[in-house]
Amino acid sequence: MEPRLPEKRDIVVIGTSAGGVSALTRLFSAMPQDCAPTVFVVMHITPTARSLLPRLLQRVGWLPAFHPTDGEPIRPGHIHVAPPDHHLLVLRDRVLIRRGPRENRTRPAVDPLFRSAGVAFGSRVVGVVLSGTLDDGASGLRAVHRCGGTSVVQDPDDAQWPGMPASAIARNPIDHVVPLDRMATLLARLVSEPAPARPPVPFDIAVEARIAEQELTTVSDDTQTVGVPTTLSCPECGGGLSEIRDGPTLRFRCKVGHAYSLDAMNEAQAEAMEKALWVALRTHEDRVELFRRMADHARGRGHDRLAANWDRQMAEARNHADLLRQVLSNPDLKRANEP
Repeated sequence: MEPRLPEKRDIVVIGTSAGGVSALTRLFSAMPQDCAPTVFVVMHITPTARSLLPRLLQRVGWLPAFHPTDGEPIRPGHIHVAPPDHHLLVLRDRVLIRRGPRENRTRPAVDPLFRSAGVAFGSRVVGVVLSGTLDDGASGLRAVHRCGGTSVVQDPDDAQWPGMPASAIARNPIDHVVPLDRMATLLARLVSEPAPARPPVPFDIAVEARIAEQELTTVSDDTQTVGVPTTLSCPECGGGLSEIRDGPTLRFRCKVGHAYSLDAMNEAQAEAMEKALWVALRTHEDRVELFRRMADHARGRGHDRLAANWDRQMAEARNHADLLRQVLSNPDLKRANEP
């Protein structure tokens, strides 16, 4: 019986967001033609948008790129691109396309892909974080590392949007931090090397990978096996959140699977607060109009004392509305909702 050849680091998972098209095309155009790993890409995109990313990457001329369908066999030497509004996940022999719970307020998200790749392929995985805002990909890259894989991050000083690379570096042990013009050579070397021994898959990573595989949001006890319940509520569904300690940082996940990094949670709460303030402003403006009509009606019937009472309530509602306008115009509130 012939000895079994060692496995290579031949699985490359890439996450990016703002500035991602430029970063991906620059990287792939520099890749050697004789280097053909199996590649999976998640780039944040508007859910209703039509994604032209496979066509753009195909034009680069490195590897064929396409949107896979659910359950489709993995194609070695191809670039699998997450379709809009769906998570891209991988098993050992096929891909999963899931419209499951959003993570970090986005779908597709980088973290679910990276976790699933770590569980499925362990030390064969090279995880790559490129240009983008906020911190999606930081937790997933940590999962890749804990499953024995290799982590590569674009130098934040080289990224068009440094948020994702900087967050990944701040929260993980990173194997390589390089600018794009050096990354192609690095990846070509890594994917040609034998993969190191594969460690056991950590329990918490396996659980969170399983949660992402849910096609529909269903209440599950899985989250509480890897986190501690809190009094915080999920900004998306209102369910209770559990706190997950992920290395040096914290994350949150609800029972139906919505997940938040610290940055994503802060952004979601700020957005929810602003929305609530606008609702309150509209309600107070409606009350001003209601009390004005009631005061006019009372005066028309000769009830001056009753009209004066409605006038006082109208003035109070107007003061509340003016106060809410001041809060909504506060630059600090606007900055909280900016990338």
